[in-house]
Amino acid sequence: MTQSQAAAGAELRRTLGVGDAVVVGLGSMVGAGIFAALGPAARAAGSGLLPGLTLAALVAYCNAMSSARLAARYPASGGTYVYGRERLGAFWGYLAGWSFVVGKTASCAAMALTVGAYLWPQQAHAVAVAAVVALTAVNYGGVQKSAWLTRVIVAVVLAVLAGVVVVCLGSGAADAGRLDVGASGGAGGVLQAAGLLFFAFAGYARIATLGEEVRDPARTIPRAIPLALGIALGVYACVAVAVLAVLGAGGLGAAGAPLADAVRAAGVPGLVPVVRAGAAVAALGSLLALILGVSRTTLAMARDGHLPRALAAVHPRFRVPHRAELAVGAVVAVLAATVDVRGAIGFSSFGVLAYYGVANASAWTLSPAWHTRVVPAVGLAGCAALAFALPGLSVAIGAGVLAVGAAAYAVRRWGRRT
Repeated sequence: MTQSQAAAGAELRRTLGVGDAVVVGLGSMVGAGIFAALGPAARAAGSGLLPGLTLAALVAYCNAMSSARLAARYPASGGTYVYGRERLGAFWGYLAGWSFVVGKTASCAAMALTVGAYLWPQQAHAVAVAAVVALTAVNYGGVQKSAWLTRVIVAVVLAVLAGVVVVCLGSGAADAGRLDVGASGGAGGVLQAAGLLFFAFAGYARIATLGEEVRDPARTIPRAIPLALGIALGVYACVAVAVLAVLGAGGLGAAGAPLADAVRAAGVPGLVPVVRAGAAVAALGSLLALILGVSRTTLAMARDGHLPRALAAVHPRFRVPHRAELAVGAVVAVLAATVDVRGAIGFSSFGVLAYYGVANASAWTLSPAWHTRVVPAVGLAGCAALAFALPGLSVAIGAGVLAVGAAAYAVRRWGRRT
């Protein structure tokens, strides 16, 4: 335990095994993104959607392997914030943590509003706030309760997605000719689609972020991260193939609710309400995992004084960062109640890619052997390529958020010296 951890009073409790960690990762990845990300990705890549998915998976794999190696070495809360701090220096760790906390807080509010939009569109803000309060309460009660609820959510979402795949591929509307993998959107379109789809893969970081609550982290985390990623990739590939076979790249790109439109086109409109309910449950799963991740990164940054040190407190009974969780829940609830951020979080994808860029750069320093540096090198290059292939507005906002964080760090350092 570090001095800052000792000052905070205690470490978190290690209760999560491999199965729990995999479920937490799946709850983050197999979330609302699969119900919404396929449409924008198809608009960008056209018939190159599947190559875009493959590229996103390759970059995600490299990031996962880098994160797994680092998490085994530094099994503490905070994920890449901790890795960057330990391997590259305080500034790079801070920048990773800043991009994660700011970007993912907006994502939390967006997921909460997505739940409201699916369950009760006329009262989306009220439902969003209720969802945030309920899930913050679950997280407050201990990470095992969060893992149990995530198991239920993942089971429901996987059952709905399996129904979509079976209905679409089993219908007469399915046509294998629509799976042409030529990149009608060009190389730039494939890269942009990969950047959009990568956002849906990014949830495996939640496993590393919870490193202080995992049993035998040196063994558990390197097993759980690739396993969760592999399952998510299999699910995404099946869903993408099924929906493409029914709608084609053009129809998928024009779809407002791709999976609901696909089952309707497959001749089973009665399944549409089930798909919408599945999307709401998936958004709840994403929100639960996001609040977990943001609160643990907040805890790590508070321990080092980058955020108010009061947020580093650990509950004596539940062994969770209760003040950090309440603070994150309060901020997200206020955002969800007052603004609609669903269309204004493109910078979150940029921030996530910057976050993993720091993770790969950190993993590069673990060993001088060339063969151990191939994966982090590919991951770092992939993160950079996907980040700058995103829409220009997303890049501009994301870069601006990072610049504000860097300026805040510089002001704080200057204040300490004077």
